[in-house]
Amino acid sequence: MSRTLWAVSDLHVTFAQNQNTVDALMPQDPGDWLIVAGDVAEKIPDVVRTLSALVKRFDTVIWVPGNHELFNRKTDRVNGKARYRALVGQLRAIGVITPEDPYPIFGGVTICPLFTLYDYSFRPLGLTAKQALAQAKIKLDDELAIAPYVDIPAWCAERVTYTEDRLKATKGPKVLVNHWPLVIEPTHRLFQKDIALWCGTTATRDWAVRFNALMAIHGHLHIPAETRVDGVSHVEVSLGYPFEKHPPHMKRPWPFPVMQIN
Repeated sequence: MSRTLWAVSDLHVTFAQNQNTVDALMPQDPGDWLIVAGDVAEKIPDVVRTLSALVKRFDTVIWVPGNHELFNRKTDRVNGKARYRALVGQLRAIGVITPEDPYPIFGGVTICPLFTLYDYSFRPLGLTAKQALAQAKIKLDDELAIAPYVDIPAWCAERVTYTEDRLKATKGPKVLVNHWPLVIEPTHRLFQKDIALWCGTTATRDWAVRFNALMAIHGHLHIPAETRVDGVSHVEVSLGYPFEKHPPHMKRPWPFPVMQIN
């Protein structure tokens, strides 16, 4: 039987309906792998609990953080970058592959879990980041739950440099996995265009082509669709919130089968 590399994102298991969906998530073969492209939950224990259950079912589980995993509260023991390090440590301890680990290989293809954040560069031409944020009619909770605890654009720049160095040193075909889309085009489907500010960075624009990606997997937008840019498919694999409705043409198989090997 074929082994499959599956991908999901935006599980948001604090919703009971989503938790039921995740509970029913099973491999078709004991050798199947699973990508979880961020936004499992807001609290670290919920993230660890959810991925611990998936590790027991799938041969290999690969995780990248979304913005919800990075949400902070004043009462949290760890915030900002320390929160991310704590997540990585706890998930490594249960056998999950993180963006800080060696990239695994599935059927001769290197699967690259990335963590790049965003820097407000997905914005209208002619505006500075400050101007775009000031004019935005809607703001994501990131501005309350992440921004007060860390300089997000600076952290994004740091992550981009770190990740580029790793990708340059990795030869052969790849699947790139990031919570935020690597290109701006998927954000053109957003009903609220201002949300694009929190959806990625233009610094990753050429990564799929430059680093020989067969496909780029992402989440975040809750719009399960495929976008082809420069000949490469950028596929959103979100589960999203249970109350969200998507046009039929935007629905994709879920979990999404990235690739199969015999």
